[in-house]
Amino acid sequence: MTQTPIPLGRRGRHVLVTGGHGFIGSHLVEALAAAGWRITVLDPADPPPDLAVPAGAVRHVRADVRDAGLVRREITADTSLIVHLSSLVGVDQYLYDPLDVIDIAVMGTRAVLDATRDAGARLVLASTSEVYGRNPNVPWAEDSDRVLGPTTADRWSYSTSKATAEHMTFAHARRYGTRVTALRYFNVYGPRQRPAYVVSNTVHRLLRGDAPLLYDGGEQTRCFTYVRDTIAATLAVAASPETEGMVLNVGSERETTVAEIVRAVAAAVGSTVEPVRVNTGAAFGAVYEDIPRRVPDTSRIAGLLGWRATTTVEQGLAETVAWARANDWWTGQSAGERNERGAAR
Repeated sequence: MTQTPIPLGRRGRHVLVTGGHGFIGSHLVEALAAAGWRITVLDPADPPPDLAVPAGAVRHVRADVRDAGLVRREITADTSLIVHLSSLVGVDQYLYDPLDVIDIAVMGTRAVLDATRDAGARLVLASTSEVYGRNPNVPWAEDSDRVLGPTTADRWSYSTSKATAEHMTFAHARRYGTRVTALRYFNVYGPRQRPAYVVSNTVHRLLRGDAPLLYDGGEQTRCFTYVRDTIAATLAVAASPETEGMVLNVGSERETTVAEIVRAVAAAVGSTVEPVRVNTGAAFGAVYEDIPRRVPDTSRIAGLLGWRATTTVEQGLAETVAWARANDWWTGQSAGERNERGAAR
């Protein structure tokens, strides 16, 4: 991947990445390290075993992003950039730990915002396509309506808490002049992703000899975005002052049914095992609701920065499967591992 240079201005080459040991965070840390940045990662989890960074490039701080004093101490006089990725992500977390999902998104973001303001640094906030909820009018532009289910359905705790984090971020910018951009990521997949999502779980199950799962017939659609494209967008935004004060969709525009992606993963693995069909109503009850279609309008980021997702599903899946075969630590873990309190995307 071509590295996007990030202008230094008057400040130095230090970046704080919250959640930098998680899925997206670890790939971002590798890209920043390759570009010569000094990096502090704040994350309660250990780094992935295959994290590839030069010796001395990364300082690892095992901590909770809600510790406001610690966050502030880790931002030095030469910190130019803060990328805030820390959150509890995944439907399993929304259903079984909604209190921490909300608390980390809201309180953690407030701690990061206040520290960013005091340091005069630039903040890139990782948000989510979940913000749009189940709005049926796709593709979703950044100013599209949010359509959510009832508060009694824990399914919407992540969407609501990340939207609150966005509200706080832009309110902070208006009150204090904090330099911020929010990125709404769409269905990112690739190496290191916890095996609790449709692509990673299907790869994981097939490589372990288990049948894949297909929820509710698999006719719901998503736009699967390879992590390399997501990192390229994040770096481009961090390099671009003109994106300050904006929210931007980051995702592929290729709409694929879940059934199609399960078949594509099976083809990449070389498996003909039929999926096990799961009824989410019977499995999860009223606390869960699915989203029929999830499609981004990425014309804003394309017009500003020329960015579009370029990795095909076939290429991304081939790379993901090849990586998974080479990393026994990942295929040997359960879907819930590496998901410590406050751990990252």
